[in-house]
Amino acid sequence: MVCLDSKFRGRRAVAALALAAMCAPVLAVAQKAEKGTEPGGYYAAQPAVENIDLNMYARIRAEGMQHGKVMQFAYALMDGIGPRLTGSPNLAKANAWTRDTMTGIGLSNAHLEDWGEFGMGWQQLNTWAQMTSPDPEPLWMQALPWSPSTNGTVDGDIFYLPLTADTNLDKFKGKLKGKIVLLGAMRTTPDLTEPLFHRYTDDELKAMTEFKASDSGPRLINGQTFEQYMAERMKAAELRKNALKMMAEEGVLAIITPSRDGGKGGGTGVIFDDNGNMLSRDGYKVEGKVTIPCAVMMIEHYNRLARMYEHHVAVHVAVNIETRFTGDHEHGFNTVAEIPGTDPRLKDQVVMVGGHLDSWISGTGATDNGAGSVVAMEAMRILKSLGVAPKRTIRIGLWTGEEQGIFGSAGYVKQHFGEFAKAATPDAAGTPSFMRRNFGPLQTTKEWEKLDAYYNVDNGTGMLRGIYTQGNFAIAPIFAQWIAPLKDMGVTTVTTRNTGGTDHLSFDAVGLPGFQFIQDPMDYETRTHHSDMDTVDRLHAADLEQMAIVEAIFLWNTSQREAMMPRKPFPHPEDDTKLGAPLKGIYPNAVEESK
Repeated sequence: MVCLDSKFRGRRAVAALALAAMCAPVLAVAQKAEKGTEPGGYYAAQPAVENIDLNMYARIRAEGMQHGKVMQFAYALMDGIGPRLTGSPNLAKANAWTRDTMTGIGLSNAHLEDWGEFGMGWQQLNTWAQMTSPDPEPLWMQALPWSPSTNGTVDGDIFYLPLTADTNLDKFKGKLKGKIVLLGAMRTTPDLTEPLFHRYTDDELKAMTEFKASDSGPRLINGQTFEQYMAERMKAAELRKNALKMMAEEGVLAIITPSRDGGKGGGTGVIFDDNGNMLSRDGYKVEGKVTIPCAVMMIEHYNRLARMYEHHVAVHVAVNIETRFTGDHEHGFNTVAEIPGTDPRLKDQVVMVGGHLDSWISGTGATDNGAGSVVAMEAMRILKSLGVAPKRTIRIGLWTGEEQGIFGSAGYVKQHFGEFAKAATPDAAGTPSFMRRNFGPLQTTKEWEKLDAYYNVDNGTGMLRGIYTQGNFAIAPIFAQWIAPLKDMGVTTVTTRNTGGTDHLSFDAVGLPGFQFIQDPMDYETRTHHSDMDTVDRLHAADLEQMAIVEAIFLWNTSQREAMMPRKPFPHPEDDTKLGAPLKGIYPNAVEESK
């Protein structure tokens, strides 16, 4: 799952904006909201009662539980290939493996689709560090993604530079040459006073279905408005940029940053190595490349070095960061395959399932999001093994570039379904894509009319407990009927709330039904998300089997309905500024200011 800093909980709205910002005008006429109002259309009234095939439920459950292959997929992908950073040789292997494996299980038209240029190809070969004085001691760290190599072992004295918002860089000039810089403030390591592992209780699931007054107000991020939060981030990014420039000019040997924390203090003894530690927002691009070798260190070791420095102990460290760049302009690819539809009237309509194939580097990307990828593959395998002949085409998409900004799914949506035209009043020059607010009308393709629904898993290894409707109220009664026979498997909850941070947002942003399932949190937020603990050992086989069964049932039900799945109203972001403007003249006796 993508995040914009150290497990940014409010990132969900940001990811949706990032998708819209990637869109550029190449299509013709905007889709009319009147389309889809015909009987069976996506804006038409829906039947009150779903036609549910319980025999198919039983067949899918039996196949998934008795002949399940999901863990075979998992071991091959996560152990056999390993971490899958976008643009890396390992991700290219994963693309080829998923394509060939899906062909092997009988899916049709398994192929790779190019979503465009990503940036630099890179892989970590080896990273280590050692304190050499005052005493020898091994130190635990990993290279930051897209770090250059040290070209052999470098050693030097450490220099602690906390780099807080009020840091004055001038006072450090002339002091950094030949140093290994600890960049970033120490942090506390809280005691673990509650379990890191959790499954939802019935009360927690029930609470998800209840309206919250806060849902109707402005979205706050750590108590700040979106604008305040992003302004603070941009100020910090500018400070970091200036610090990097200064360190490069002075000849710093290497930079070490502290590992962030996990939820509930779970970041103790763990290395989180993701964009929360990136020193440049566009560090995967040539123009944003960090030129100083850099790594992220386990917090306990980082704190020790920083404390010794603060107490005037001369600490000497040896560092070896060995990495390899494989190209400056690597492209990203999605893996796509399908089970063709058979109904003459409905076969051109498509129901999709997916997850993101890419990962970060410190683990093997098991819970984020190897789990979602292999579950989607297993759901497709289950249906194919049953020899079903769906009315609609059932398609799988395994996306890449998700961790840097849902690039793969956004590219697929742009190429197949539509995009936003340029705004009449564009955002200010230099505005980052994830901060843009102004968009023109949505321009759609013929395929937009044919996409029935997209289902996504990207919250770890926990079993599915229900589904978020993304505010699609018309679809909630349908899902409620679908999950009624699945209560014995723990699937009980339909909530109209939004969730985000991953690829269903690409579909939802252009008015298509895109959904993420509710999953038991397990230790995803606390221990495995983007960390060196994210390995196949953290997966729960029974949960993955349940997930694949539920996904297969949702795919089958969608493919067989006579009516298309209902959609939310057609999006008009070009009107947001006008609609969000304050009312004029609302205060009695107010005097209008002269200009």
